[in-house]
Amino acid sequence: MLLSSPNVQAVRAYLLDLQDRICQALEHQEATGGFNLYAEGASNAKFVADVWERPIEQGTHQNLGGGRSNVLQGGKVIEKGGVMFSHIVINHLPATATARHPELAGRQAQALGVSLVIHPTNPKVPTSHANVRMFIAEKEGYEPIWWFGGGFDLTPFYPVMEDCVHWHQVCHDLCAPFGSDVYPKFKTWCDEYFYLKHRNEQRGIGGLFYDDLNTLSMGWDFDKCFAFMQAVGDGYLKGILPIFEKRKHTRYSEPQRNFQLYRRGRYVEYNLVYDRGTLFGLQSNGRIESILVSLPPLAGWEYRYEPLAGTPEFELTDFYLKPRDWLNLKA
Repeated sequence: MLLSSPNVQAVRAYLLDLQDRICQALEHQEATGGFNLYAEGASNAKFVADVWERPIEQGTHQNLGGGRSNVLQGGKVIEKGGVMFSHIVINHLPATATARHPELAGRQAQALGVSLVIHPTNPKVPTSHANVRMFIAEKEGYEPIWWFGGGFDLTPFYPVMEDCVHWHQVCHDLCAPFGSDVYPKFKTWCDEYFYLKHRNEQRGIGGLFYDDLNTLSMGWDFDKCFAFMQAVGDGYLKGILPIFEKRKHTRYSEPQRNFQLYRRGRYVEYNLVYDRGTLFGLQSNGRIESILVSLPPLAGWEYRYEPLAGTPEFELTDFYLKPRDWLNLKA
């Protein structure tokens, strides 16, 4: 097999362009408005870019990479959204990396990616998350060790079957050119990864999740792995924009808004307890504002809350928050 060489700069250029395209598309959703607790509203809220650099060690002035954190807050359609690009060099890998990959010990690594979480104001529009990333570790005299990871998933509060089927159809279609086994494999991985063990509950309806994607794991060379990253990155907007267009004008009540805040509490629990990216960022002394930007501006917890049987709130956990073969369910 002809192996293509890792091209970090090509990945970086794609990621910066992806960040720009996603922010522009979501700003358009804000500008065209939506229903916001008893009123239609639009705003000119924009993503604000926070460009940052990371020092190599405390007390020195050497640069160890950086990033561009684009954040939109207080919009009428999007209550909070973060679309984050980072490209960092790591001289001392954290335990989350070396425990899974002991062969990385003693190597200098680079990690670059785009990660986003969008928290809409309207509870009829799901929270969405996407992440595409590349990791490469190098040591003089040795072949580089590299892999890709990422995916995207959907966390609805008042799900609509049509949206769930559409989301997974996008997942299926972007995977299809890479092999018939790719969607079921990465769909199952997503179901297993975004699972709150202490609640015995899925975080949402899933989507795709993959990690350690390289020649050893899939038999793909660098170019094919990079092409899959691009398919996933581009697939996020194909998945989420039609849902925004269909649901952001839907009316909702104050109790439904309160239920959204209650369910956001689960999102917070997952990100702080289980999310591998959050743990990696904290253990590698990452930029805390960028690591925790995924948290919603408002969330709630209620002691022993039990929705009434037969209500949409009951149906969320009784039916939707379970792994399902969404493509074979009728919308």
